[in-house]
Amino acid sequence: MNKKILIPLIIVILLLLGGVVYLFTDLKEQKQVNADMQELAALDKQEMENEYERFALQYSEMKMQINNDSIIAQLTQEQMRTQQLLEELKQVKATDAREITRLKKELATVRAVLRDYVMQIDSLNRLNQNLRAENSRVHAELQQRNTEIAGLSSEKASLSEKVAIAAQLDATNIQLQLLNKRGKTTQKLKDCRQMRVSFAITRNVTAANGNRTVYVLIQNPGGNALTGGGAFAYENRTLESSAKKVIEYTGEETPVTVYWNVSQMLEAGDYRVSIFVDGSMIGSRTFTFK
Repeated sequence: MNKKILIPLIIVILLLLGGVVYLFTDLKEQKQVNADMQELAALDKQEMENEYERFALQYSEMKMQINNDSIIAQLTQEQMRTQQLLEELKQVKATDAREITRLKKELATVRAVLRDYVMQIDSLNRLNQNLRAENSRVHAELQQRNTEIAGLSSEKASLSEKVAIAAQLDATNIQLQLLNKRGKTTQKLKDCRQMRVSFAITRNVTAANGNRTVYVLIQNPGGNALTGGGAFAYENRTLESSAKKVIEYTGEETPVTVYWNVSQMLEAGDYRVSIFVDGSMIGSRTFTFK
């Protein structure tokens, strides 16, 4: 072959071979770049999924930190929206740049909303801590006041009890006499037609002045009441008196005499006389008759 033709031909072949090698090398490099980009996109998508999952979990944690139903409802709604976006992301291919871009913008919005709720709940928690501290302080003060009031009430009750005791009347020199049909005293029960009880209510300037109803109870040897004076209250029960009398008490010593007309057979033995005023027994004495 003519050298003038061979040399150019060889040059052309070499150039063609060089071009093929270049194209092959460039295609290989392009495939590697594409593979790297796909791997990067997959990693970016996985990172977005992880962030969505982390945000959804944060919403659950925040709901357990508060007791506000309205805010819990809002957090639940945002959590559901976050989980929905996460499901959408999982269905998207990493190479779908348009959808990935959209979901990345949504992720930024979720992040911003979550940050606002974190700040709001943190503020509420600080407020609740302050309120709890204030409540503890007020509770402590209330307990102290209640203790003081209880002490005053106890002291008042004690003073009231002392005043009540001091104001209680007292009957002295109690006498029980048997009277015959002529109104004369007798020692024989068979001759008795009437019993006379006399006593004195002692001086007491502490007791209130005014009218008092005095009840006299005579009990026979069997412990039964000689009735006829009407009922009265004593220690949460009702008793039948033998005689009663309304007196005016002025704080000075006051003599009292009452009578019981015999209406039954009298037996020998001990007769007990008890005197009551204002629901209290103010004196008693036992007498023996044969």
